[in-house]
Amino acid sequence: MATVTVKDLPEKLHRQLKARALQHRRSLNSEIIAVLEAAASARKLDPDDLLTRAAALRSRVGGRLTDSDLAALRGAGRR
Repeated sequence: MATVTVKDLPEKLHRQLKARALQHRRSLNSEIIAVLEAAASARKLDPDDLLTRAAALRSRVGGRLTDSDLAALRGAGRR
């Protein structure tokens, strides 16, 4: 494994990373790796695809989302 040293890390960013690490129950080092992995593997959004998916969702729910609709959609990606 490689080692990286970050110099002149702003104090506010350091506090934010420490808070995220605590929230995710990870070490600061593990949190920084997770953040870097997410940033490096993030895919570019296609605006046309996003609008098409939004229109399809809107038509499925009749233009209005209820709490039960939101609960079903949240759970849909976890199966």
